[in-house]
Amino acid sequence: MRSTYSGATVRLYALSDSDPVAQTLFYGPLAEAITMARQQPDSVQDTLWLATDNDVIAWRDFEPD
Repeated sequence: MRSTYSGATVRLYALSDSDPVAQTLFYGPLAEAITMARQQPDSVQDTLWLATDNDVIAWRDFEPD
């Protein structure tokens, strides 16, 4: 993910195998998206993605254990 500064505008969304439509949970600064993602249950975190203006990454690949 190239835009990784805390104020970068990102879209945090969930993609589920059972629903082909992405559900946006948050649109705003990366720091707030990280906070929101960490508050989700593990089952939801497994479906989360972060998108910037130039990249997309799965939440589990972005968030260190």
